Amino acid sequence: MADAKDDGVVAEAQIAQPLGRWPILSYGVGHMLNDITSACWFTYLLLFLQQIGLAPRDAAIVMLSGQVADGLMTVLAGEMIDRFGRFKLWHIGGSVLVGVSFSSVFGGCLLCTILGTDSYLVRTVGYSIFAAVFNIGWAATQVSHMSMVNCMTLNPTSRVALASCRNAFTMVANLGLYAIALAVFAVIKAKECSDIVLQVREAKACSYRPEKHKQMFLVTNLHLHFLTLRYRWIAYLSIFIGCCFLVVFHIGTKEPTLKSESNCKKKARISWGYWFRKTLYYQVALLHMLARLITNVSQSPIAFYVTRDLRMNEYSKGIIPAIIFCCSFVVSIVLQEIKWNSRRLKSLLTVGATLWVISGVAVFVLPSQMHNLMYPLAMVIGAANALVMVTTVGLESALVGEDLNGCAFVYGSLSFLDKISCGIALFVLESYEGSVEISKNRTQLSCGETRGLNTVSRYGTGLIPSCFAVLSLVVTSTLRLQDAAPRAAALEAPLLV
Repeated sequence: MADAKDDGVVAEAQIAQPLGRWPILSYGVGHMLNDITSACWFTYLLLFLQQIGLAPRDAAIVMLSGQVADGLMTVLAGEMIDRFGRFKLWHIGGSVLVGVSFSSVFGGCLLCTILGTDSYLVRTVGYSIFAAVFNIGWAATQVSHMSMVNCMTLNPTSRVALASCRNAFTMVANLGLYAIALAVFAVIKAKECSDIVLQVREAKACSYRPEKHKQMFLVTNLHLHFLTLRYRWIAYLSIFIGCCFLVVFHIGTKEPTLKSESNCKKKARISWGYWFRKTLYYQVALLHMLARLITNVSQSPIAFYVTRDLRMNEYSKGIIPAIIFCCSFVVSIVLQEIKWNSRRLKSLLTVGATLWVISGVAVFVLPSQMHNLMYPLAMVIGAANALVMVTTVGLESALVGEDLNGCAFVYGSLSFLDKISCGIALFVLESYEGSVEISKNRTQLSCGETRGLNTVSRYGTGLIPSCFAVLSLVVTSTLRLQDAAPRAAALEAPLLV
């Protein structure tokens, strides 16, 4: 018995030792595949689906199916990992699903190839299925990777280093995606919009094809090859880079164990009712949801906005998101050095939401003749995103406080809420886009010749996020945080660790 106790003490002491640089680095790159594919997903998926022929409403259905699957899998994966462990097995399984399904979505309709048909319904169903599979794999990889930190080491400094390294490579992945997109758009160039409209007009005299199909037929033949080729290369390069880092992760990171009682104890869980009785839970849940709606809803239509509404060149689809992310990164680094308390937390959240209200309205009314103003506006949006996101992370930390044994439900339920709400919001926006297309003649719309303020891309990029920011200001004004309480100590630590 004495030997067993001694062995346990030695094992615990070894676990509590600081991790070296290599284990921390190898862990940090383990989420690169998820991060780089996620950046591509939210920035270019709707643009890609609509440009290959899906109606806006059906493109939104594809996005919604993925968001619903992601939300459900987040809860399921957390519960299964808590019960059975095997972090790396869940991680590799989810990564395989991500790689296969992501290449299937941007590489073409795999279900159409299997069934030997290219009908519109089969395409919509096929893309929806693989969007759901992608998000299932994404959620499994995310939950398993995040859950590994506390089970890899007892050393608090090493835990901070693990999370910081993961956060750093998330930023690297996003910037890498936009660099890939810029390179691909530069190498593989589609025909100019004016050339396509000219060819459509010249073809109107033809009588061998019904008039209602003529424009769609010509534009599809001129564009489809270039579009699929460009997005296919972006997807394949993203997967290749992500898989390279995945190999590094699995070679350098050992499987954490749940068997050590000193490491991840099995304690009685806090009931869900405990959180439902807290007013702060509902306030934080609303702010978390609104913050994700602001960032995700504004990110998805931005490629439409800069090319169609502002008539900027193809490179802007990579440059503008990259500027937003770079400014968000810089502001996040500055915020990490601040000593937090409830007053500063609420103040900076208010500043971020206010900046979004101003910049969102400016984006909504910005005329195409003044499109160069989008560059400074992108910088303001990036700063506002950082302020909103970082402060909501601080609120989540304040909510959990010392109730660590109930944090899984808190983070899981908040994640489920934001993913479902984002999917529904994008679906509603794209459904409106579809109704506009049906009611109006949009022959010249792809060139930005007849677009006014009443476009979904303007609403989604500017006005709708501004409305969410106003709601955030209202909810923030109702917050009551007490620095004197023990749980408020969480606010004193850097938020981006």
